[in-house]
Amino acid sequence: MQKIMLMLELQRIRENKEEVIERLAVKNFHASGIVDEIVSLDQQRRATQKLRDDILAQSKKLAREIGRYFTSGEKEKAEAVRRESLALKEQVKTLSDELDKISGTLHNKLVELPNLPHPSVPRGNSDADNEVVFTEGEMPVLPQNALPHWELADKYKIIDFDLGSKVTGAGFPFYRGKGARLQRALINFFLDEAIGAGYLEYQPPLMVNEASGFGTGQLPDKEGQMYYIGLDKLYMIPTAEVPITNIYRHVILKEEDLPLKNVAYSSCFRREAGSYGKDVRGLNRLHQFDKVEIVQIQHPGKSYETLEEMKAHVAGLLRKLELPFRIVRLCGGDLSFTSALTFDFEVFSGAQKRWLEVSSVSNFESYQANRMKLRFKGADGKTRLAHTLNGSALALPRIVAALLENNQTAEGIKIPEALQSYTGFELID
Repeated sequence: MQKIMLMLELQRIRENKEEVIERLAVKNFHASGIVDEIVSLDQQRRATQKLRDDILAQSKKLAREIGRYFTSGEKEKAEAVRRESLALKEQVKTLSDELDKISGTLHNKLVELPNLPHPSVPRGNSDADNEVVFTEGEMPVLPQNALPHWELADKYKIIDFDLGSKVTGAGFPFYRGKGARLQRALINFFLDEAIGAGYLEYQPPLMVNEASGFGTGQLPDKEGQMYYIGLDKLYMIPTAEVPITNIYRHVILKEEDLPLKNVAYSSCFRREAGSYGKDVRGLNRLHQFDKVEIVQIQHPGKSYETLEEMKAHVAGLLRKLELPFRIVRLCGGDLSFTSALTFDFEVFSGAQKRWLEVSSVSNFESYQANRMKLRFKGADGKTRLAHTLNGSALALPRIVAALLENNQTAEGIKIPEALQSYTGFELID
């Protein structure tokens, strides 16, 4: 029988049908039809399974009777019971096939349901409806002739977008000289800060299999945004969240081991299909970029406390980089398929005069864990689903864009003090 991978737990849907429909409406997901189908399929599945199990038990009982009749020499009775047993076995096979079909259909319907949003998620249709919950830092005061980062990159010969287009294509820049050293400095700075906060560093593979993409919810939701290696059936990772969280796929942890805190640097790959216009110039939107990701596996009763801890960590990084930033609570229409609650961090880009997203910190509650069968055993011996959380800490491209634009002077581009021991220089000139 096909094992059902439960996205939203079936019992939750079964017992709280109207609540599920109402909360998914916050994500602008009209769930009434599919939830009715899921409940109906679940009833069919359970009824079919009970009937099959009852007949299977009867068949096993007859098998024991056959043995007794043969032992006592009652061959005719044994043969009659054997024929009855064979008929029951055929029924069991038919019901097992039917159960597989129902379970497969139920699985496919469950995959279509996104995670339930947290009650604090505001209603809305797009990023225009997101809620700014915190702002910190002074806006940069730049000269009238301030340049956007793509012109600064060309002026100081630190990023070559044309060479990237020549060698690969648009969205794959070359970093050179102090630009390359700035990238490396930021990566090491972010990693060191995370390690100092108790995260264990991993260096993950840059490709994952389909099961991993499914486990964290990139598949089938974001299949079109991922680069696919058809010959090997592997996907280039869109974020280190995918391989790091999947470390714990089909794992049962001990409650005392929670939380598990992991950090990883990786290159990330996103097709960004349909992206165009002025908002994607320079480093604003790339197909390949570097990012440091933090991931936590936590007890359900502590995951929202952990979300606040992760937000504080990201805010601390931006303070040390001396960048003005704000925190935005995503509305239902802008919330990802798998997230229950997400806070975006945005930095102000002085020359572009706009806010740029540099981090998303999310709590997925048990949604990913349910897909991955990530569980923990409590002191009471019961096994429960864990909660998963992750956050960018941080994504480099727009951080670099803001650093270049906000710190430009007549002498060159100043490097924040916190980075100088990593770069080995104080000025890009």
